[in-house]
Amino acid sequence: MKYVDEYRDPARMKRLLAQLHTEATTDSYRLMEFCGGHTHALYRYGLVSALPDCITMVHGPGCPVCVLPAARIDAAVELAKKDGVIFCSYGDMLRVPGSGQSLLGVRAAGADVRVVYSPLDAVKTALDNLNFQVVFFAVGFETTMPATALAVKEAQRLKLKNFFVFCNHVLTPPAIRGIFASDESSDEPVNVHGIVGPGHVSAVIGSDAYGLVVNEFNTPLVISGFEPVDLLESILMLVRQINEGRVEVENQYRRVVAQAGNAKAIALLDDVFVLRGEFEWRGLGMMPRSASALANRYAQFDAEKFFEVIVGQGKEHPACVCPDVLRGKIQPEQCKVFGKACTPETPLGACMVSSEGACAAAFQYG
Repeated sequence: MKYVDEYRDPARMKRLLAQLHTEATTDSYRLMEFCGGHTHALYRYGLVSALPDCITMVHGPGCPVCVLPAARIDAAVELAKKDGVIFCSYGDMLRVPGSGQSLLGVRAAGADVRVVYSPLDAVKTALDNLNFQVVFFAVGFETTMPATALAVKEAQRLKLKNFFVFCNHVLTPPAIRGIFASDESSDEPVNVHGIVGPGHVSAVIGSDAYGLVVNEFNTPLVISGFEPVDLLESILMLVRQINEGRVEVENQYRRVVAQAGNAKAIALLDDVFVLRGEFEWRGLGMMPRSASALANRYAQFDAEKFFEVIVGQGKEHPACVCPDVLRGKIQPEQCKVFGKACTPETPLGACMVSSEGACAAAFQYG
């Protein structure tokens, strides 16, 4: 299959690994793969153990399920508990623990919580249940924002009065900035020499979106695809930038990602969403202009306004160090409860729940 088989070619992988073992001459290269999809691919294809010992892959905050703080989960749980509400969510979100209950817990207690595979499924649910208020739990980076925007536009076209979006969409460039800025007041500086940039997000926002943050923190970034050859090529490109003292945004995933991104998707996002003043991230804290809300012209579909949602102070499980994993401070296996009290069957934190979580990847493939 074109664009798949050639990027899983063992001969190409061996050549790239040989080049890496030859060219990685510095004592240490700490490279952060931002995207949770990259984390799983690195583990699934055995690349973590095949890389030269001097290259350490650091897991970043690129899992939208993982970065949503407990307080936002708590708010979703309270929405789902309301009488007359049908609460629609992607499947991963049901098992993410809040300060107390998860969405799965409130569903077991009788709340009408349904798994959907598209925001348009939630629109159809609203159309089929006009006597109920249907809330869609919108999460994700720029990759999933166009689908939410289309659902809002469709609800407007249908003149639905019972469809609402609990908007929790977060933005990638501010998160990369937060990885570095979160340590500015710390005695221990962030220790990342290069970033493997996300592929699917970049297909929407384009490679130009990273220029400012790369220059601000003097750290090279290479946008990567998700196959093993993609990742090895991207790591080699980062190694060469570091060796040569270059700091650039490079695009390995050229077959998908354009420099300016997807113009139609960007126009859609600009129409439906506005920047929030600030938003809390698990692991990175409160960050300015790092998330989106519905624009005022679509306020009738905003669950936070209609239900007067109050987002309080959440509490993480005291044994969970997911925030440190998301900041790249520790590896999942360094957590004291990893693979013991915390497993995919009994998760204590979001990084073990999510299909893109670093802890789930380390547990499944490590």
